[in-house]
Amino acid sequence: MNGSELDHMIEFAIGELAAGDPERIRGVVRHIAQRWPEQKALMICFALTSAAAQIEDVFKDGRAARGPQIAYKMAALVAGDVLAAEAMGISPVKGRDLMHYWRRADPYFLS
Repeated sequence: MNGSELDHMIEFAIGELAAGDPERIRGVVRHIAQRWPEQKALMICFALTSAAAQIEDVFKDGRAARGPQIAYKMAALVAGDVLAAEAMGISPVKGRDLMHYWRRADPYFLS
């Protein structure tokens, strides 16, 4: 795992989630997959959960609760997509593979 790339993913996810803009929150997974197409897709899950946990640590009063909650849900959905792509014979699944999978089978993250 490339730590530097992962750090950039986490920073990007924090920025998108903490902004509170529903459009940015909804698009964070797609944008990470597009920005880091050669990184393993499970890094997206890790980046989302790490970003959510860091936001929760900063905003202990619950002010940013929506972003982290959505991030945890999206991480679970991405993990499911990774499993589905692996069942189709792709291993390891990378960001570019998720983009292809979403265009062909499950466009949830493309909208």
